[in-house]
Amino acid sequence: METITQKSPVISVVVPLYNEEGNVKELHRRINEACQKMGKTYEIIFIDDGSSDGTVKDCAGLSPLKLIKFRKNFGQTAAFDAGFKEAKGEIVVTMDGDLQNDPADIPLLLAEMENGYDVVSGWRWQRKDTLSKHLSSRMANLLRKILINDRIHDSGCSLKAYKSECFRDVDLFGEMHRFIPAILELQGYKVGEVKVSHHPRVRGTTKYNWKRGLKGIVDMISVWFWRKYANRPLHLFGGSGIVFSFFGTAILAWMAIEKIFFSAELSEKIWPLIGVFMILVGIQLFVFGLLGDIMIKNYYKNQGRMNYSIREIIEN
Repeated sequence: METITQKSPVISVVVPLYNEEGNVKELHRRINEACQKMGKTYEIIFIDDGSSDGTVKDCAGLSPLKLIKFRKNFGQTAAFDAGFKEAKGEIVVTMDGDLQNDPADIPLLLAEMENGYDVVSGWRWQRKDTLSKHLSSRMANLLRKILINDRIHDSGCSLKAYKSECFRDVDLFGEMHRFIPAILELQGYKVGEVKVSHHPRVRGTTKYNWKRGLKGIVDMISVWFWRKYANRPLHLFGGSGIVFSFFGTAILAWMAIEKIFFSAELSEKIWPLIGVFMILVGIQLFVFGLLGDIMIKNYYKNQGRMNYSIREIIEN
């Protein structure tokens, strides 16, 4: 069949799996069905993230399928990164392996991409999760809007579609998979969103816990820094250093005035120490900014690119 044997697929479906025994075969069947209905060539890439159950065994005999097996559990972000680097399709579609995302929604993502978007994120507007996951997701979304403001409702939804060109210069670490649209928007790609369905988990257990939530917050701060100051760390650290040094100098100046003109006893006051401390912190921050500025310039130089992205060059 052409959709299976084509060497240059139009669509690459990338799915990380971790202890999803009982879900794999049905998920593969639904992806096959959805892609064949679209009439486009496709490939299916499963990444086994060190499963300890029968997930890999369930993958045996499934076709078409490219199975990437990790030596141990490295996390969902690492699995997505491995899948992106292996994908050959013009469009890369991602989803979870727990059957909560519906492969039948893939055409919705592709249709929205035709409106000029480079990335289309799914929005689980009617989520079928537990109350605790609802609350934690609401809190994370609120924090994301404050720090990142990527203008999408549901960054945690794994059902997304990307043009393959989006991943030419992107390497993922930590729990960054949630913030891929924000990272790509930072580079100038156009990000859209479409409502998708969401189903309750039937088999297996959720992999989300407070540890992953904490890692997500840390990575969110990292994305905030890259979004705001990646190209100018001296503005953040150097500016903060100048502010600290200014207030420290002002405190010491006022202490000197009190000592000279009002004969104030400063030995029992803490303000001189605070002033010196603030000046030292200010100097350190400014030095951090200079070092960060040097490192950023070397980073782009070693990558063989600059801190901007060109969409196209038109020559008449």
